[in-house]
Amino acid sequence: MATTADIRNGLCILYNNDLFTITEFQHVKPGKGPAFVRTKLKNIKTGKVIDNTFSAGHKIDIQRVERRAHQYLYSDDMGYNFMHNETFEQVAIEKEMINAPQFLKEGDIVEIVYHADTESPLFAELATHVNLEVTYTEPGLKGDTASSTALKPATVETGATVNVPLFINMGDKIKIDTRDSSYVERVKE
Repeated sequence: MATTADIRNGLCILYNNDLFTITEFQHVKPGKGPAFVRTKLKNIKTGKVIDNTFSAGHKIDIQRVERRAHQYLYSDDMGYNFMHNETFEQVAIEKEMINAPQFLKEGDIVEIVYHADTESPLFAELATHVNLEVTYTEPGLKGDTASSTALKPATVETGATVNVPLFINMGDKIKIDTRDSSYVERVKE
């Protein structure tokens, strides 16, 4: 069993019978009293972030997780269906377990994180940025190519709506940040 000296960002631990990842940590050695580690823990199932303080030397239960590349196939009433790239094994995952399901397109590669001991999928992550084509937006204003402060809604090929600058037109390919569903840039072809 590990101790607080082994804490690092991204580490998966078992805490209060739930799986958490460590998003932030800070070792603190005050002038008086014992040292401790201040952490931010993100619940893998719910996504809720909690603050927790461990005393120095506290035993933590590290859990092994594996990231495996899967290809998105389709969605149905069972969930979103993915295929493992090497074994061709298929797995269905609930919408709540995917970080940005509104940007999933057939054939996209997604990393599914598995709990290594139980072989159960924990969550799925799209790439940080995806390139999608704009299928509908109001026409841009002529001459407004430099302004990025004014935004308008645009529908992309997956059906999701993203706020884009006024100069974006239908047929343009745009880069989207999947973490906050924001427009990044127009993709040059």
